Amino acid sequence: MKKYIYFIIALMTFTACESELELTSPSQLTAAGFWDTEEGAKAAHTGLYANLRSSAGTFWSLGEIRSDIWGGRTYESPASVNLIESNITVSTAPYGGWAGLYTNIHRVNDFIKNVPNISFVDDAEKSQLLGQAFGLRAWYYYTLIKTWGDVPIILEPLASVDADGLSMPRAPQADVMAQIKADLETSLTYFGSNDGFYRGQKIYWSKAATLALKGDAYLWSGNVLGGGSADFNEAKAALEQIGSLGIALAPSIPELWSVANEENSEFIFAIQYKQDEASNFYNSFTGRSTEINPQFNDAGESMIDFVINGANRYGQSEKTILLLDDNDDARKDGTFIRLYIDDNGGAGYPTYNEPAYFGSIFKKFLGRVDGSERIFENDVPLYRYADVLLMIAEAKNYLGEDPSAEINQIRERAYGENYDPAVHAYTNGSEEENTVAILDERYKEFIGEGKRWWDLRRAGDNYVIDNIVFLNPGDEYKLLLPITEDMIGRNPLLEQTPGYTN
Repeated sequence: MKKYIYFIIALMTFTACESELELTSPSQLTAAGFWDTEEGAKAAHTGLYANLRSSAGTFWSLGEIRSDIWGGRTYESPASVNLIESNITVSTAPYGGWAGLYTNIHRVNDFIKNVPNISFVDDAEKSQLLGQAFGLRAWYYYTLIKTWGDVPIILEPLASVDADGLSMPRAPQADVMAQIKADLETSLTYFGSNDGFYRGQKIYWSKAATLALKGDAYLWSGNVLGGGSADFNEAKAALEQIGSLGIALAPSIPELWSVANEENSEFIFAIQYKQDEASNFYNSFTGRSTEINPQFNDAGESMIDFVINGANRYGQSEKTILLLDDNDDARKDGTFIRLYIDDNGGAGYPTYNEPAYFGSIFKKFLGRVDGSERIFENDVPLYRYADVLLMIAEAKNYLGEDPSAEINQIRERAYGENYDPAVHAYTNGSEEENTVAILDERYKEFIGEGKRWWDLRRAGDNYVIDNIVFLNPGDEYKLLLPITEDMIGRNPLLEQTPGYTN
């Protein structure tokens, strides 16, 4: 037991990314003797997911907050305004210390280095755990390359903190992407023919998750980094395997978002939350009962009995409201509760009415009510099958194929009994028309799931500039974030992101 306590203490000394790449004071980071047993490996495996969950809010904000989804009316002081408005300079550089992601990478590296040397009762389980670890490392580096472009590549655990070990230069994006691809292949090799989910739960990385990430990363590599058709074919091949792994669309939109249905057929990998263990971050998309209870929803129903004690820091933009203002599409009522200051004489507001509009409550991850308390314990998916289908559509479009079948699967589920092929079905168009249709469908489908900013970036710089009102031609350098002056001061091998000046 002492060695496990020691390991926890060692990890606690390694609390920030600045310590990994910038500090000079010595500190032992890997506990001697910890990596002797299967029990120790499994304790570290649990820790990998605790680390991942601690970064969940960062993943969300990196992937969404700079998009066109938010920036609308809130009924408390709004958060992340500089990011929403792309007001980013070296002096205001967000996510210092690489957002702490190298802390998580260190722990994955430690796992990858040591677990192969440990004897397991079941070697297949050891392979499963290593498949997960390589998948997680690919996820972290994919997040880094999308955010900063060139970033340091560190593949060994840091046994000590010293200037020689921590002063690492930024590697070119091509090298980082090559490492992501290598980790994805290693992950798939370890998973082998194991197509299932560890312990039968989707809160652990899986072969399906690696294939989803592979499709995502190869689309990025193909379009953003210029890999072209070879990458698009790899993406398509990976994504098309997932439907044979027990993954499918949930029958209806409401079935996706209840705490009771977290093990639905659609989720591929989700970050777990539980009462008394950890709450997700969506409480900040709701509000306080004192503000909400006097209002009415768009059906004209009083909100007097709505149980909540949250915050309202993020408001959907008017663009988002209008995009979803389709009463036949289940995503309208499945994504937000729209609040109005009156009931419009009992008729409510079936379409958006700006003068009477009060604000919104984000509905996807609303948790459950326990007496007078709302518990935010929804598991939050990083990948689900709707994502896979629309990425297949992307790959097909780039390969000159017809993406309409995948787009229409999403639309048919969204419209349900209201689906009329003559009205709602998409017909194959030009590459540009298809790209816009896929982006619009992903916009509606993944609001609040940390996807929209990455979707626009993956489509190309012009789609970002065209859709984000706070960015103009000439601002393309802002699509990657700067690093802080403090980071460069601590690590003189680091160079500032191109385009940013003091």
